[in-house]
Order: sequence, then C-alpha cells, then structure tokens
Amino acid sequence: MKKIKKIKIKVNGKMNLVIKDYNLSELLKHLKIPLNKVAIELNEEILDKKKISKIKLKKNDKIEIVHFIGGG
Repeated sequence: MKKIKKIKIKVNGKMNLVIKDYNLSELLKHLKIPLNKVAIELNEEILDKKKISKIKLKKNDKIEIVHFIGGG
C-alpha cells in the first residue's frame, strides 16, 4: 500500500495538511470556497483566478483568501 505524502500549508493563518501535488483549485473546492466571491493571495502575491488550476501547492505556502461582502 502506497503512503500518501502530505505537506503543511497555511490558509488564512491556520496550518493545514494537504496531499503533495494538490493544486490550488482542488484546495478551494475542498474548502467549498466560491471563486467568484474571493480574492486569493499566495505567498503575498495576488493571483489571477484563471491560473489557479495550474498552481501546485508547495510545503509552507501561505494562502490568504479574502471574501467580498456587499453593502454600502
């Protein structure tokens, strides 16, 4: 039986374990985060949401997800 390798990443300040080679799109689906209502920052760089499925998560990545809230 093959052991699944996991890495540590930080999402909004909280440590998370994810499968190695997980991509950012898979993480957002797992966390049930709607793409159209958030801005995503990876290691202090704002991401183009069109490219998130190509971004592989690496050990110690820091992800910040900011939700847009309507109002006025």
